[in-house]
Amino acid sequence: MAIKVKKRNFLKKKKIKQIKEELGEYGDLLQGKKNVEILEAEPNSFILVDGEPYIIIIDEKPFPTLKAALANQIDAKTVTVDMGAIRFVSNGADIMSPGIVDTSEGVEAGDIVLIIDETHGKPLAIGVSLISGEEMVENDSGKAVETKHYVGDDIWNFEI
Repeated sequence: MAIKVKKRNFLKKKKIKQIKEELGEYGDLLQGKKNVEILEAEPNSFILVDGEPYIIIIDEKPFPTLKAALANQIDAKTVTVDMGAIRFVSNGADIMSPGIVDTSEGVEAGDIVLIIDETHGKPLAIGVSLISGEEMVENDSGKAVETKHYVGDDIWNFEI
């Protein structure tokens, strides 16, 4: 799937503020940035920060990209997966409860979470939690996180 660019414009401060609020704890990615643009593309639009795709709009909702997570120290809600799950995560699979070894405190259903590996703590994917963090660790079966963006997908490989 190729990303087709339609148009690119700078965002007004009011729109940046709105996106920051929607991003919640990830809103700091836009803090004090001078060059914030929207890149309207198919199938998903991006918010560019100083020319880098830091935020992707999926289903009308902003999500941070993994490049933004790697380039910035983000203190966000995390889900830690065991090393056996990495192969599946890097192929875009949703995160299943048996592969989860830990979560940060306060993870609730509907939260944007960063999926990290247990050995290096590196971000592998970003998704939306389907259940609470406690349930993720306790459950022996079932889907826990819906993956939205992962290392190696079109968003990861996207360059301007």
